[in-house]
Amino acid sequence: MRKKAIILDLDNTIYPVSSIGDQLFKSLFSLILESGEYSGDFDQIRFEIMRRPFQFIANDFSFSESLKADCFKLLSNLTYDEKMKPFDGYETLLTIPCRRFLVTTGYIKMQHSKIKQLGIENDFEKIFIIDPDKSILTKRDIFEKILADYNFTAENVLVVGDDLNSEILHAKALGIETVLYDYLSQFQESEDQNIIRNHKDLHRYL
Repeated sequence: MRKKAIILDLDNTIYPVSSIGDQLFKSLFSLILESGEYSGDFDQIRFEIMRRPFQFIANDFSFSESLKADCFKLLSNLTYDEKMKPFDGYETLLTIPCRRFLVTTGYIKMQHSKIKQLGIENDFEKIFIIDPDKSILTKRDIFEKILADYNFTAENVLVVGDDLNSEILHAKALGIETVLYDYLSQFQESEDQNIIRNHKDLHRYL
């Protein structure tokens, strides 16, 4: 086995956000719609909220400063308190003889609540939550920290995530091999991008 460690993203990599999104973000969606202080199509905003950290979406869709403040206040205390289920095949990750790390971006309380409801707190050697409201760190910074703290080389590590412009981009910038978790079958594998649609297939890249 070439890899000593696997670094995973959380949202849409370990579980589908769509499975909880309507309930989790119900109050947020109502707040945005009632305000109307944004540009673009609300359905697209709703779609993006299921995919990316809210702070980036607020800027992309020109939320007013007032709406941003109201949304940030709501989201900073929002949690999900019902049982959640990982993707089918997730359990196979736990049988792989690699060290596992979780790196996710989002509101700290919200991300912690999802990790708790998924029951995965003990599946990782260390969990990193990057809250853009509280930190200027990026996933690249955390990847570099993991390499340094655990004496890994880039060749020792595999990063698995669903976002080509986030964890995949940051890992490639450091020379770390990546696997795109594409459970919706939106992409085709290529020479420079490995793709899986079930965690059972991850062994091919280890």
